[in-house]
Amino acid sequence: MLLNFEWFRTFKTIYETGSLTATAQTLYISQPGVSLHLNSLEAYVGHKLFDRTARKMVPTERAKVLYNYILEAVNKLEQAEEHFHKSAASGQSTISVGMCLETFQFTLEQYISSLPFNINIKFGEYPDMQQDLDHGLLDLIITPQKGNQANLEYKAFSKEKIVLVAGGDQDITEFTQLIYAKKINEAEQWLKDKIWYTTAADMENMRKFWHFNFNRHPDFRPNYIVPNKCSIVRCMNDNKGFAIIPDFLCRQELHSGKLKLAWEGDKVMENTLYFGRRKKTMYSKEIGMIEALFEEQASLFSNEEVAIEVI
Repeated sequence: MLLNFEWFRTFKTIYETGSLTATAQTLYISQPGVSLHLNSLEAYVGHKLFDRTARKMVPTERAKVLYNYILEAVNKLEQAEEHFHKSAASGQSTISVGMCLETFQFTLEQYISSLPFNINIKFGEYPDMQQDLDHGLLDLIITPQKGNQANLEYKAFSKEKIVLVAGGDQDITEFTQLIYAKKINEAEQWLKDKIWYTTAADMENMRKFWHFNFNRHPDFRPNYIVPNKCSIVRCMNDNKGFAIIPDFLCRQELHSGKLKLAWEGDKVMENTLYFGRRKKTMYSKEIGMIEALFEEQASLFSNEEVAIEVI
């Protein structure tokens, strides 16, 4: 188990306030997050640090020794953190944001250098991001999944449509005719015999799309499992093959003809995208600026018309 500085910061604040609630309010994290930090530190040092009473967290003798030992070091680290992450001259804060790699590359990456504050980007699984947000390790997440943590709030800002796309050199004439004739079973069989791309983390979208439109799970193995959805787009440019991906990731390639929009499905599959943040945060201004960039991109995309190429 690796020692985490946040455990000491949380311990120091509990010691000084005598309350988990006050500590959560002071550090702008959830009360479960405070408890998690404390439990982790107690497990690390191997001793109970507080006796929990109805009104106050009472430090044990071990806690008193630990507090006196770490106080100067924690204060110095907090001063260093303040100096390097938020100088009085620049007024720059540091915001930690969680999202998937593709969302960052297609939406936020181009604006990074223009933001008047520091930003840390974390990629990972959405449930992990929600936990990190709740525990104060992230300040904002972009997610298609809403959690149920009482300390968090979610705001919908866009939708992504999950569509079947084909490479620019892929002939989809027969498939289009089968779909137009409502020969769904024949269309499914036709697709299963073709080249397929996916990612290890994105099989769920493929399974859902298949179930929505063919009423069964896909019973074939994709030919190529690549690192991320951006790789899929690059691999299929002016090439053959199929993939099921969010439409916003390939809108430029669809417009240019490097990819083809083969089918949206009889049952259109959409994911709502949300901003997730803590209800209380000291970075409302910075978070609002990031949200405005995403909302602007979502507005531009919603106004674009993507034509289905029928050969």
